[in-house]
Amino acid sequence: MNLRNVAIIAHVDHGKTTLVDGLLKQSKTFRENEAAFSQTLIMDSNDQERERGITILSKNTAVKYGETKINIIDTPGHADFGGEVERILNMADGAILVVDAQEGPMPQTKFVLKKALEIGLKPIVVINKIDKPNSRIDEVISKTSDLFLDLATNTDQLDFPVYYAVGRDGKAWNEMPENSDEIADLTPVFDAILNHVPAPDVAHDEPFQMLVTSLDRDSFQGKHVIGRIKRGFIKPGTTITLIKKDGTTEQSRIDKVYVSQGLKKIEIEEANAGEIVSLTGVRNASIGDTIADSQNPEALPTIEIEEPTLKMSVGANTSPFAGKEGQFVTSRQILERINKELETNVSLKMEMGGEGNYILSGRGELHLSVFIENLRREGFELQVGKPQVITKIVSGKENEPIEELTIDVATEHVGAVTSEVGRRKGNLLAQEENADSTTRLMFEISTRGLLGLRNQLLTLSRGTAIMNSLFLRFQPVGAPIPRLRNGALIASEPGKAVAYGLNNAQARGTVFINPQTQVYEGMIVGLNAREGDLEINVTKEKKLTNVRASSSDEAIALTPPTVLSLEQSLDFLEDDELLEVTPKYLRLRKRLLNATARSRARK
Repeated sequence: MNLRNVAIIAHVDHGKTTLVDGLLKQSKTFRENEAAFSQTLIMDSNDQERERGITILSKNTAVKYGETKINIIDTPGHADFGGEVERILNMADGAILVVDAQEGPMPQTKFVLKKALEIGLKPIVVINKIDKPNSRIDEVISKTSDLFLDLATNTDQLDFPVYYAVGRDGKAWNEMPENSDEIADLTPVFDAILNHVPAPDVAHDEPFQMLVTSLDRDSFQGKHVIGRIKRGFIKPGTTITLIKKDGTTEQSRIDKVYVSQGLKKIEIEEANAGEIVSLTGVRNASIGDTIADSQNPEALPTIEIEEPTLKMSVGANTSPFAGKEGQFVTSRQILERINKELETNVSLKMEMGGEGNYILSGRGELHLSVFIENLRREGFELQVGKPQVITKIVSGKENEPIEELTIDVATEHVGAVTSEVGRRKGNLLAQEENADSTTRLMFEISTRGLLGLRNQLLTLSRGTAIMNSLFLRFQPVGAPIPRLRNGALIASEPGKAVAYGLNNAQARGTVFINPQTQVYEGMIVGLNAREGDLEINVTKEKKLTNVRASSSDEAIALTPPTVLSLEQSLDFLEDDELLEVTPKYLRLRKRLLNATARSRARK
């Protein structure tokens, strides 16, 4: 059977997953009465993926076009999930790069394309969303060509075909159409895959060999081991040798062999070299291990994953409300769940911390916060510390990660944004005005300077700034960054917050909670308008007297509180603070809840 393996790569929100939806529907993978036929973002099956509008976990799907089976691999577009990207691209022979016709190549486009070209994938460029009113197609193609010039590892990669699409409508063209409303479908993209992506170059007659690229799990079959067969073939019942990354081996027996068909896994009797398969029965396999023929066990090179750049402590909740809202509340339960995550999330690392805490290391705030949000939704209760930058000692000097930061913002806010990044020791590299009254700013900044920046930018730009960053290198640690946040408003008494107490707090800063919210001593209820923390009693009722002032019976009008998301809460934290995460609430608090204890600790 003819076979093609192609990865779809793009920056966040450039329409990659929508294009895959169109390919699935037009290849008649679903019957028209199937639920998926009328669904959008079919591949983003995870709740967080749908809510955030990003792909977090790579997924395989397969469509039939004529006599050819096409395995399509949908990859994450965010550099924080680079561990996924690096592994998954190894299963493909070609890559479709989707670029927004207005935004052009973005930092994550650069990140994923660099990985694809490094392993020699044949690229196809699709300029998507050509119907946007501010599209600038010629300029975007020029910038994409520049990007290939920067990243190509051989001259063949500079000769790439370009197609034009409106992914949302399931339309594509070989040439730029005069009118994007004209009748069209995705045939040009299917033909491009057949014409430009090579069939797998594999050895069918040699002993079986496969690198474990991904893992899945179900309650019936247990662990599924996913990868592309490098050589040979595999059948259910075959005895194989599992070669671990440390060189140790063990015998195992393949139970069942599955391949993708649409979004389903179908069981087959034999799979040949080049096919992407899911195998059951290999219980102890980890990502990066090799599954090989038991008579001729040879290991494949493992995939190098870039090191984490951020770490934070995670532990059992110790607040006065501990154990009241979660189903899993002990350190042991949290550790078991982290260990389960480490099996499949290869960019995540863990080490033991002090006081029963675990130190989690990841590729960025989004990478870590997605895992914390998953724990929360699964019923876990925990506390999290401030994210810290991971440094490396090189030639006796401490080095820190440096990132390329791109900010798209309304032109009127450029001054405020540049000033804020400057305070964080960021250097402006380039500034470019766009056609839609926005400006693109490009900086070089330490990861340390990025912490908490997203919140600040949204405030300064009235919610319009779009920020993306990409790891560049390690370099010696720069000048210290001044404290960038004002003090906290801290509840001085436990109880229920009331309007009168919150009104007093509101006069001193920004409040984070509503009336009737239960608080405890040491819980953070707002942001002080000045430097330094301020204790405030938000449970204080108004004293009743016999004397009636002219305004005494007027209702207190409170400004609606600022409710922080998980990422915003992590951004808010200082070293002496923690975030309490439960299935119901996020609560900011001081590490030391008692005011006297905090005062002693400062001395």
